Order: sequence, then structure tokens, then C-alpha cells
Amino acid sequence: MFSGRMTGSQSSLLLAQLEELHELAFIERPIRRSLKTAEEIDQLTVDEDLNDIERAVYLLSVGQEVQRASVISNLPILVRQNPAETFRRVVPKVREVLNGAGVEIQLAAAASFLTILQDDIILIHTHTYSILKTVLLHLNHRDTVVSNAWLETLLSAINALPKETIKQEVLNPLLYQSQLSHSLQARLSSCRILGKVACKFDSHMVKNELLPLARSLCQDVEFEVRACMCRQLESIARATGVDDTRTELLPELVELAEDEESNVRLAAFDTIINLMEMMDSDDRVHIVVPLVMSVCEEATPADKAVLVSLSFQFGKLCSGLEGFLSDEQKSRLLQRFRVLCVAGLQTEGNQTEGSNESILVRCNCCYNLPAMVVFAETAHFLSELYPSFSSLCCDPEVSVRRSAAAGFHQVVKLLGSNVQLVHKELLALLQDDALEVLDALMNHLEETLEAVLSRGENVTLDNKIPELLAALLLAEQKVGCSLRWRLHEKLLQRYSYLARLLPGEVLHQSFSPRIFIILTTNKVLPVQKEAARTFCMFLRYNRKHDQRQEMMERLIQDLAQGRSYWNRLRFLDICEMATEIFSRKYFNKHFLMPALELVHDPVANVRYKLCQLLPRLRSSLRLPADKQLLQQLDFCVQKLLCREKDKDVVATIRKTVLELDKLDLTEPFHKRQERDLLDQKKEKEETLLLEMLERQQTDGKLNSDKHTERKRRDSKTSLSATKSMSVSSSGAAFSSSGKEMRKAKLSRSRSLSSQPTISKAANSDRPLKGKELSGTSGSGKSSNKDDSLRTAHFTMATQSTSSMPVLIRSNTTGLLDRASALEHRSSSSTMDHRTSTLDQRDHRSSALDHRTSNMDHRTSTIDHRTSNMDHRTSTMDHRTITMDHRTSTMDHRTSNMDHRNDGMDHRTSTLDHRTSTLDHRTSTLDHRTGTLDHRTSTMDHRTSTLDHRTSTLDHRTSILDQRAGSIDQRDHKTSTLDQRSKTMDRSCGIKDSQSRKLSINRKSNSFTIQSARD
Repeated sequence: MFSGRMTGSQSSLLLAQLEELHELAFIERPIRRSLKTAEEIDQLTVDEDLNDIERAVYLLSVGQEVQRASVISNLPILVRQNPAETFRRVVPKVREVLNGAGVEIQLAAAASFLTILQDDIILIHTHTYSILKTVLLHLNHRDTVVSNAWLETLLSAINALPKETIKQEVLNPLLYQSQLSHSLQARLSSCRILGKVACKFDSHMVKNELLPLARSLCQDVEFEVRACMCRQLESIARATGVDDTRTELLPELVELAEDEESNVRLAAFDTIINLMEMMDSDDRVHIVVPLVMSVCEEATPADKAVLVSLSFQFGKLCSGLEGFLSDEQKSRLLQRFRVLCVAGLQTEGNQTEGSNESILVRCNCCYNLPAMVVFAETAHFLSELYPSFSSLCCDPEVSVRRSAAAGFHQVVKLLGSNVQLVHKELLALLQDDALEVLDALMNHLEETLEAVLSRGENVTLDNKIPELLAALLLAEQKVGCSLRWRLHEKLLQRYSYLARLLPGEVLHQSFSPRIFIILTTNKVLPVQKEAARTFCMFLRYNRKHDQRQEMMERLIQDLAQGRSYWNRLRFLDICEMATEIFSRKYFNKHFLMPALELVHDPVANVRYKLCQLLPRLRSSLRLPADKQLLQQLDFCVQKLLCREKDKDVVATIRKTVLELDKLDLTEPFHKRQERDLLDQKKEKEETLLLEMLERQQTDGKLNSDKHTERKRRDSKTSLSATKSMSVSSSGAAFSSSGKEMRKAKLSRSRSLSSQPTISKAANSDRPLKGKELSGTSGSGKSSNKDDSLRTAHFTMATQSTSSMPVLIRSNTTGLLDRASALEHRSSSSTMDHRTSTLDQRDHRSSALDHRTSNMDHRTSTIDHRTSNMDHRTSTMDHRTITMDHRTSTMDHRTSNMDHRNDGMDHRTSTLDHRTSTLDHRTSTLDHRTGTLDHRTSTMDHRTSTLDHRTSTLDHRTSILDQRAGSIDQRDHKTSTLDQRSKTMDRSCGIKDSQSRKLSINRKSNSFTIQSARD
């Protein structure tokens, strides 16, 4: 079965390849047919020796249409390169080509001139006439598209044209074209030009010359002209001023708002809303409010254009009319806004209408939501706007949800403490399937999270934070699975802001593992770098030392010492970011040494990256505190210089060494001081974070110790009070004769008892018991009293045998007398025993009182000592601050000494340079001396050559003498030869003198060289 599937898939793949081949063959046929012939290629060929201006003129003169269009499209480039020659030679040719040219060339020319005007390539005043004449000449082209293109060029040129040129070249033709005899396109162009030129003149000129023309166009027979002119009245109103707008233009706008055409009414409505800031309270109450209410009531779902405009202007009109509406009108506007928020969602058959106008209406409602929250007030958000807001956040159209996400941060800020109301919608947007929605939400996610997470006092919201964190993690996973790495990078950048809003332990448990996975597994470099920055931010703001240590160890083990060279490169990227995030002290303690250990890395790319990072690592060191680390860095540089074999790494380390030499010299002192101050600020923040954690832990321990001490003290006090209360109650029950003792015990029980209700109950029982005891003193006369006394005796003292009641109930008199005597004796002994017991208890209670007073004294002593310790702690804090100040002063002095040392190093390097220069000059002198020696040897060789020639001449002279002896007739020749011989002798003497001089020069040169060497 599986093999069958494989064969089927292979056959389908083969068919697909065959179809692609057929398509390619079909595509190549017209390409082959459309190849140019040799003659056509010759016509399209241009001489390469021509410059750009000459080539453009040649192509505009004899080139084909496609070549002319290309030259006109590249006209802005020619203007940038050589504006004078372009306007002198090329632009006239362009005007010639435009006469009778096609639509393509016309559009290209309009776009080129528009680019020239918008980019400020030229000085407009220099070439105004040539551009303006060309634009006005083709403004009334028969093609509407071409005419609109030239109109846009003219409107852009008006911004840079002087007033006189506009008045002569633009306004005069404008008065003529605005007449009814001209075409509709000409009158529409006049409306737009009129609105554009109004801002160039003063109010008097606009009121006297432009306003009558605008009124006439507002009364045009064509509704397109009336609507176009109505939209230009805003510019004219701002040019004329507030007073003229109220008296001249506002009645015209009110009349246009009642026009028979809906387009004109809509244009008047938009213009009135835009000019509402120029109206006073009376105009708003009597003109704008009735107009707005009528438009809101009369607009039907069929009027798509009206609904689009109304939804776009809704927030602005509600804000402008907020103080001029009654409660009923306000509620009607809110109801209308709620209807607009669901426009197109509920139609006949409960089906969603997917028209572009309905979607645009809902998008405009999302845009106006913040203004409507202000209009409805935050307190009434839940009842008035929350259903609409929730509907927009869950809209079936992606564009609507994207608009809601784009403005979500503004709504959250306005809600304030009621932000928990939109928590569900925030989760829905974070979990949206469309990444466009998440992209829009990410643009201001830090503001949204700050508004949501800063409401920590809200218990309901605190319970929903885990859901929010889970939604954020799911959003990151969703984006990570897609191919939109730029969105992933943006999301990680926004997540780094969580370090300032959430506790470090929460981030360590939920976000840090995921960020680390992205850092080690993601294949996109920008995403990895942003994940590294986010991880560093989490590490920076984590207060718990063990968690920070765990994160740092994981960075070193998995990245700095990882098996993949890609991870080791990421660790170097993290080091580069850590220099910006952490203080120098923390960076040098945790990041510097693992980075320098990568000098032994077997991969050249890692060493190459380390070489690039060395100047940044060097800038984090300060002497003399970091002397050992500086030695390690120098050792790393020396090892790279001596042992490196890769040519790219060698070139980089040499360049890096030069940068390291210039590092302390090129950096200005004030910038270095600013960096030092910033580093001190970072170090103080890190110290404060750790101190806050330690203080919280110390406060928790102190609170627990105080709570335990308080419980122990309360238990001792209650125990002593219970014992004293039992002693007082027993003494009151059994003492019949010691009234003073009873009073003392009663007062003691009141002073020690912590429950007054119990003491009152004991006092209330005391009279009854006193009566019973008084009855016992006079016993023995009546049987009822005896029975009561015996009953009390048996119940409160000792239990007698079971036969006693039988003997008491007998009628024998002797037995009664004996029993009474026995009772009296036993009661007396019992009372003596109990009196002694009470005395012992009084002694114990007094001892307990004494101990309690001692405990109170000790407690007060401990409190006093605690206050002394607090005072000492504050003194130590003050001393610590003083020491910090002194330390900073010493650091500043140390930095000054470093600066001075750097100056000395610079001077030393300068002296070394001068010494090397002297050595170079000495070597140059040696070279020159060698050259002189060579020249001297050459002269010696030449002298020997001359001597040889002299000997040859002497030989010839002897031959001549022989001939003279044989030919005596030639006396004259002989005398001549004698003269020549004399001349040769003279020349030999000269040669001898020259040789002597040369020897003298050699000796002087050798002496000079020797002195120079000395």
C-alpha cells in the first residue's frame, strides 16, 4: 500500500514536470519571434563616447518611443548631475517630444517634473518659467488621466512659485477656465488650483479676488464642481480668517449642506466638521449640532459614502461638541456609534456582509475608539462602549481587528484602574490567528503592558496575570513557527520591557527558558541577537542572587563553552550587548574572562569575532583596579599576533592593535567622563536591587522574630493572670476571718488579671459564699443548718465514706454530737492546711510578679538596644555614603592619573618615533656613503682608462717622431706635433691634479662619515 502511494506521487511529480516544460516551451516561442533584427539593433545602438547630456539629446531627436520615455523618466537624474546643461539642451527637446506624444510619454514627463519639484533638486526661481510653461501647456489634455497628472505637478509647483508668477501665470488663466463655457475637467482643475493658491496670499486678496470666484463655482450646474469646490472652502476659510469665515463662508456651507446631491451634502458636512474649531459656541449649538444629529438620523445602511465619512469624523465631532450636547443627544450619538461598530455584520438572513465600505466603517470606528472613551467617560465604559469594543476586537475581518489592535494601548491608558474590563480582549488579540493583528499590537505593546501590569493593587487583575503571560508565550511560539522573522524580532524586543514590570522570579520561571531556547536554536541572526538582548535584560533586573548565578552559568556552559561554534559566536554578541546593559564591574566579573578564553577556539570565525570585540573589552577596563584583567587581555593579543595562522584573523588583529593603541588617545576626556558617570549609575542600580532584596529578607526575619517574642510574652502574661485569678477566687471562698488578706488578694487579682469579666463574676459570687461560711461558724443547733454545712464540707473539702449520710440521717442525739465534734476538728485542720497553701500561692504569685517586672525591664532594655542598633545602622549607612563619595573621588583622581599616564605614554611613543626617525636618517647617510664610494671607484676606473689612452697617445707620438725623422720636408707638421705633445703633457698634469683631488675628497668623506657615526 505504501509502495503504491509512492509510485502515484512519483507519477504526479513527473506529470507536473512535463506540464512545466510545455509552459516554458510556450513562453519561449513569442520571445524568439520578438527578437530584434540586425538593422533594428543598429538603430537602437548609441555611440559609447557620448556623455549623458548628448546621449539624451540624441535619443530624444532620433530615438524610438521607448527610448524617449526612458530619457524622460531619467530626467531627474540628469538634473541632479548637471542642471544647467539639462535645462538648456534637454528640456527644450522634451517639450518638442511632448507635442503630440502618447499617453505613456505624457505620464512619464509629468512624473519626472513632479519629482524635480518635490525633491528640491534645483532652485525653482532659476528654471520656473521653463517648467511652468510646460505644465500649463498640457494641463487641459483631452485624456483625463494625463490631465490629472499634469495638475498634480502644477499643484506641487505652486508651493515653490513666487506670488507674482502665480498671479500672472496661474490666476489669470484660472479666471477664464472657471466659466461655464469650458469643459467639466477644466472647471474641476480650477477648483483645486483655487484652493491651493489661497494659502499664498493675504486675507484681503483672498476675500476680494478669490472668494467671488469660489462662490460662483459653488453655484455651478454640475454637482461634481460644487462638491469639489466645497472641499476647497476649508483652505480658503483658513486664509481669510475667523470673522470672514463666519460671515462669508459659513452661510454658503449651510446652503451646500442642503443640496439635492448627496455628494455635495457629504462634502459640506466634512468641511463644517473640519472648520468647527473656527466657530464659536453659538454656531456650534445652532448650526453644527442640528446638522450632525440630522446626518446621524437620516444616514441609512444604503448610503455607504455617508457612513464612511460619518464614521471617520465621529470622534472629532464628539470631541468638539462635548460641552454643547444634552444628555439625550449624547446618548443618541453613542447609540449611533454602536450601530456603526456593527455595520455590515448583521444583514438579512444573519449573514455577514463583506463589502469594502462596511469594513472601512468598522475600521474607522476602531480609529475613533479612544475619543469615544473620553466622550462617554471611563465610568460608563462598561455599559456604553464595552460591547462595541469587544465586537471590534473579535471582528471576522482581519483589517478591523488590526485597527483595534493598533489603538488598544490608547484605550487601556484611558481606562486607568478599570483596565481589567478589557483583559479578555487583550488575550483574544494576543491569540489571534492572523499575524497582521499581532504585528499591529506589538507596535505599542510596552505601553499596553505597562498600563495593565502597573495596576498591581487590583486583586482581580493580579489573578489574571498568569493568563496574560501564557498568552504572551503562545504568541511568541506562533510567530516563531512562521517565516516572519522581523515580527519575531519586534516581539522579542517588546518582551524585554517585561523585566521592568514583572518580578524576576516570574520571568525566570516562565520566559527565561523560552528565550534561551530561541537563543540557542533559532537560525535567524537578528532574532538570535534580540533574544540575547532580552535575556540580558532579564538577567539585569533579576534580584535573586541564585537565579542570576544560574542564568550566568547557563550562558557560559551552553554558549561560551558550547560544542557549536555558532553558540560561541552568540556569546560574543551577548558580550557586546552586555557592555551596554551591565556595569563595568559586573561585566568584568562574569563576562570578560569567558570571552578571552575563546582565543583558544579552533574555529577561525570565533577568533575573528573576538578580535573585533577586543577594543570594546579594553574600554571596560580601568587601572589600577583591573590591572590583572588588562594583563590577560594583552596576553590574548600577543598570542593572536604570534600564533595565528589564518590570514583574515591576522589582518584583523593587526588592525585591532592599532585601534587599541589609539583607544585612550583618541577618546575625548568629557566623553570618557560621561561613560564613567553612566557606569556608576548602572552599578548603583544593581547594588540597590540587591540591597532591596536583602532588606526584604531581613525585614521578614525581624517581623517573624518580633511575632514570636510577642506570642511568648502574651503567653506568660496570661499564665500569671490565670494563676493570680485562681488564687484570689480560692482565698475569697475559704477565708472567713481574714478580711484584710481578702482585700489584698482581690486587689492583686485585679491588677494581674487580663479578663475583667471573669473578675467581676468572681466578685459577684463572693457574697453568697460568705453567707455560707458565716453559717458554719454558728453550727450545731438545727438539723437543716447541719445538713447544709455537711453538704458544703463534703463537696468542697474531702470525700467521706458512703456510710456518713446514713449516720447523719439517724435520730440519735449522741451520734449527732460526736459527728459535730469530728466535723469541727476536721474543718479546723482543713482550714489551717488551706491557709498555709494560700500563703505559698501568694508567695509564688509575688515571685511571678517580680519575674514579670524583670521581663518588662529586659524588654525595655532590648528595645533600647534595638534603637541604639538602628541609630548605629543609620550612622554606618551615612559612613558608607561618605566612603562611596570618597571612593568616587579616588576613582576620579585615578582617572586623572590614567589620563596623565596616557599623556606620558604618548610622549614616550613620540620619542620612540623620533629615535626611529634618527635611525632611518643614519641608515640613509650610510646608503649615501656607499653610493659615494661606488662613484669614487667609478672615477678611479675612468682615470685608469685615461692613463691608458695617454700611453697610447705617447706611442703614437713616438711613431710620429720616427716619421718626422724620415720626412724632414714637413717641418711645419713636426712643429704642430710638438705643440700637440705639449698639450697632452698639460692634460696629463691636469689629470694628475684631479686624481689627487679625488683622493683628498675620499679621505674627507670617510672622515665625515666616521664623525656622523660617532
